[in-house]
Amino acid sequence: MAGAIASRMSFSSLKRKQPKTFTVRIVTMDAEMEFNCEMKWKGKDLFDLVCRTLGLRETWFFGLQYTIKDTVAWLKMDKKVLDHDVSKEEPVTFQFLAKFYPENAEEELVQEITQHLFFLQVKKQILDEKIYCPPEASVLLASYAVQAKYGDYDPSVHKRGFLAQEELLPKRVINLYQMTPEMWEERITAWYAEHRGRARDEAEMEYLKIAQDLEMYGVNYFAIRNKKGTELLLGVDALGLHIYDPENRLTPKISFPWNEIRNISYSDKEVGHVCAADTTSDPVAQQKFTIKPLDKKIDVFKFNSSKLRVNKLILQLCIGNHDLFMRRRKADSLEVQQMKAQAREEKARKQMERQRLAREKQMREEAERTRDELERRLLQMKEEATMANEALMRSEETADLLAEKAQITEEEAKLLAQKAAEAEQEMQRIKATAIRTEEEKRLMEQKVLEAEMLALKMAEESERRAKEADQLKQDLQEAREAERRAKQKLLEIATKPMYPPMNPIPAPLPPDIPSFNLIGDSLSFDFKDTDMKRLSMEIEKEKVEYMEKSKHLQEQLNELKTEIEALKLKERETALDILHNENSDRSGGSSSKHNTIKKPQAQGRRPICI
Repeated sequence: MAGAIASRMSFSSLKRKQPKTFTVRIVTMDAEMEFNCEMKWKGKDLFDLVCRTLGLRETWFFGLQYTIKDTVAWLKMDKKVLDHDVSKEEPVTFQFLAKFYPENAEEELVQEITQHLFFLQVKKQILDEKIYCPPEASVLLASYAVQAKYGDYDPSVHKRGFLAQEELLPKRVINLYQMTPEMWEERITAWYAEHRGRARDEAEMEYLKIAQDLEMYGVNYFAIRNKKGTELLLGVDALGLHIYDPENRLTPKISFPWNEIRNISYSDKEVGHVCAADTTSDPVAQQKFTIKPLDKKIDVFKFNSSKLRVNKLILQLCIGNHDLFMRRRKADSLEVQQMKAQAREEKARKQMERQRLAREKQMREEAERTRDELERRLLQMKEEATMANEALMRSEETADLLAEKAQITEEEAKLLAQKAAEAEQEMQRIKATAIRTEEEKRLMEQKVLEAEMLALKMAEESERRAKEADQLKQDLQEAREAERRAKQKLLEIATKPMYPPMNPIPAPLPPDIPSFNLIGDSLSFDFKDTDMKRLSMEIEKEKVEYMEKSKHLQEQLNELKTEIEALKLKERETALDILHNENSDRSGGSSSKHNTIKKPQAQGRRPICI
């Protein structure tokens, strides 16, 4: 009895200790996940769980986003999840997205998963026209997206129409030109074929390197008013703050780089209470931002937004982007150094693996070509043997026919000779017969004459038949000679070797490639410091070559732009198209956002206070 009571008490206490949970759904760019979270969990607990699940270590770029009354908000790390203004209906949904963007994707994005998530997000923003992209750059970016998805171009696999179901170009670009989907696919495929040999991560990085030079890349826009009440747009990105005209999101009217801002202050003090009689009172009149540049000669810029949530979001983005801006200009932390070292090792390993696969592919292709050649030769020899066999059979049949005909002719000649002999005997018998009367003598002479004529004809026919028999014997000998030659040729074909000798000794590997041994399915290779140094030098060399190729790439973009310009429908140009063309004309064809905003310099600058 006491044991039963104790067991019930322990069960009830265990039941009381189980924490209450709720379901959360996390939506990434290419997947959905659900987690059971404890009621007491803060935003950081959930965010860390998602990052561990994805294997993501570069967490400072990302956040969990949700929407409140058409306004974007981000989950705060130090606040309980359910204390946020989110729907309490389960599952509670958040989007895992990039909140901050790098200045240079190639240098800052280390992990492959980080690059992939950025690639998917930027690609979607370009297709949704949240980032303006000129037509010629859209085609180039589409070709890298195809390379990342399909791998190397293979005409036998990637046939005409294989991109028919893919969304690769913004609808604005498609509607701007009188071009069919087949024409767009042809131009995308032409670029795609040039990317041969690039792995998925390399193609995605090339995509980001081109996209990061677009004017609207990584910029968060907010509607604001200055102190005069003029409506403007505020852009916040990795380089600083930018003020735009509402009709022109490409070119800022004024920019404040982070290293040229002395202070950003935000005041959220409200003006008293709203009286019943005074309905014009604005509770956010005193909610304003103040930007103080380092250069005291530049006027202080003040602005505000009409929504408190928007003001808080602007403040979050300013703080986060500024922190990352300062972090980039300091030495890498131990964690980042470790990640970069692992990334270099992984890149070197993948490069060696690709080289090994390339060698194996080349050897396999050579073996297949040799096999095809041997099969072709074997087929040819079989055809020759078949033809020789058929010729032999025809020769044998001809020889048999000629032999049979010669035998018949010989028999006919013998018969004719016998008849000629009989006629001669009859003639001699008639001559010996005595005919006494003249009539009998005349008749007898006439019969003798006819017998002589008949004997002469029979003699001529016998001679002709004898000659024909000789000719048939000669033809029979020639047919038998042809039969003998055909048998000789068939014997030569049958005794000829079918396969060429193969060299069993493999070709030695070049001395500059690290050695590795293949035994069964196991692979081992030496990974030395000298190999790493050599690979590092090769990476540096590739960077120099990339700079040289950039000029060629720009020329190809200009050539594509000129080619499709004749098909453009001017009446369908949007305001952003017109602004982009004007900017390109003013800047001589270069529309890089890094040319618009002065490159920040970190040396000798005071840290910003927010």
